[in-house]
Amino acid sequence: MNIDLAKSYLIKSKKRLKALCVLLDEEAYSDVIREAQEIVELTVKGILRYKGIDVPKKHDVSDLLIEYKDFYDDKISKNFEKIKEISKYLRKEREFAFYGDVDFIPTEEYSKEDAVKALKDAEFVVSIAEIIIK
Repeated sequence: MNIDLAKSYLIKSKKRLKALCVLLDEEAYSDVIREAQEIVELTVKGILRYKGIDVPKKHDVSDLLIEYKDFYDDKISKNFEKIKEISKYLRKEREFAFYGDVDFIPTEEYSKEDAVKALKDAEFVVSIAEIIIK
């Protein structure tokens, strides 16, 4: 059951990566940030579920990757710190990228460089998941 769910998460994440490219082409940079966060969240949860680790219902569970790194091959788990950094950054940006604030207009605050970085970060996390989730 966990393996099937993990595979489903990976399929969804890979399909959503394609949507990020469309959003980037549309210059919807804040939406790229928000959607990248959701992809990373779903992918990290898939990585954990694949090993039977139950995940809490919160947006950033990357700490669990570090906690359970011994469940994974060393060649893979060496990437977990980078995944944790990516997940924490995108989690922090999640609400601002979507809702903004009185003094933070999402469509004005995020640049193409921010969006490209978020896209590349999401692609990285998905690439690690593809190695783990067979």
